[in-house]
Amino acid sequence: MTKREVVAMALAWKKPPYVPWSFGFTVEAMNKLQEFYGTSDLDPIFENHILGVGSGVGYFKDIGNERVQDIFGVVWDRTEDKDIGNVEGQLLPDPKMDAYEFPDPLDESVFSGVRDSLESGNDGFRVFSIGFSLFERAWTLRGMETLMMDFFDNPGFVRDLLRSIADYNIAQVAEALKYDIDAIYFGDDWGQQHGLLMGPDLWREFIYPELKRMYGVVKDAGKIVSIHSCGDVDELFDDLVGIGLNCFNPFQPEVMDTDALMKRYRGKLAFHGGLSTQQVLPYGSVDDVIKATKHLLKMGSDGGYIFAPAHAVEGDVPVENMVAFIDTVKKQR
Repeated sequence: MTKREVVAMALAWKKPPYVPWSFGFTVEAMNKLQEFYGTSDLDPIFENHILGVGSGVGYFKDIGNERVQDIFGVVWDRTEDKDIGNVEGQLLPDPKMDAYEFPDPLDESVFSGVRDSLESGNDGFRVFSIGFSLFERAWTLRGMETLMMDFFDNPGFVRDLLRSIADYNIAQVAEALKYDIDAIYFGDDWGQQHGLLMGPDLWREFIYPELKRMYGVVKDAGKIVSIHSCGDVDELFDDLVGIGLNCFNPFQPEVMDTDALMKRYRGKLAFHGGLSTQQVLPYGSVDDVIKATKHLLKMGSDGGYIFAPAHAVEGDVPVENMVAFIDTVKKQR
């Protein structure tokens, strides 16, 4: 059975032969693992079951001084955060759209590697990802604090901005669906450690309608909808399932009851993630990591689950703890 088939079984809440996995690491963590394993090519070691195709965020252009500019023109300062960075400046200083021109959603940097990935021989579950897919893209253009005030002061502008972003994403999705892929993965953080950044009422008024449009395009094509949203967002699961969500990541144990949610949404919503990146991985022992990993594998043994750390593993995690969960997961096979 291929990795692609195993993931499909798990997402359909069928009992797979083993729990599939797909995990990621920050630059600092990857450096540790490359030194430990003595190679820069870690894919054969990880054996991840999800094959990411294309680049839904487009290019990042190096502009010097540890700063990069993305396809939307947003400048990211990576002097501290080496993976994504911190937004510098404000591309939409005024609450109006006429001064800004969206990039081409079909830019070559987004789709140039899709065919090569699909023809690489990798038998993983094929996922096209769109990062910063709605709220996040809006605040990178407008500024976080300013956008939060706009929900109250300039609601018409917010609706126009979010609709334009969703239109951009839908154009990308439509192009991606021309290829033999299995799922579209939308990244958009709405949560904090306790509750939503904007609260459920504003989320349902502004965010929900555009999600419904985007997810609808994927569902109409018979494909899987998967999302990433950090933080305490499980109060939205019923809304999300109602508009077609199939799989949720990162499934953070620090902010949600993972065991209870697996039982509550059995047959309705699959989960990807779950291994503590805030406590167990950085501060636990190797035995703690193995115990937590085995618990998650048992929890997901009947389907509905893809194993992973709750987020990209950070550089403060001891390499022994990283190796512990990698080895434990692979021993299933």
